[in-house]
Amino acid sequence: MDNRGVPNDLASTDPVQQRLTDLRNGLLQHHKILLDSERDSYEHEIGKITSSGQLLQLVIHDPWFAWLHEISELIVFIDETLESKEPLPPGEADKLIQQARTLLIPAEEGEEFARRYDQAMQRDPDVVIAHGRMVKLLAKLREG
Repeated sequence: MDNRGVPNDLASTDPVQQRLTDLRNGLLQHHKILLDSERDSYEHEIGKITSSGQLLQLVIHDPWFAWLHEISELIVFIDETLESKEPLPPGEADKLIQQARTLLIPAEEGEEFARRYDQAMQRDPDVVIAHGRMVKLLAKLREG
């Protein structure tokens, strides 16, 4: 692992791979904040989560957390892309950055992720702050 928490085999001097690594790290931090927010909301509405194992089972199986799977799947796809021995197809980083940008648009009405993301932003200032960081990161990566 390097000092950013990225496995050494994912660290790269290739600017395209670096953009994807930065995207991955930003999404991973964002996912943690969203997960923490959803955990707090779940505990307020349903009941205390007593262990990390219980939380993992809820995240995997409970509909309450299902909306977060979209961001998890994007992170996994980016990891797989970074780990691939094949060179990145032209424009692949731009496509993934755009996919993240599109995913992280909160909306009162629309797809489930957008609705639930909007709800998280309405109830949790930490999510709003994290969203601002992601917007800045995505803008920076778009320029790269």
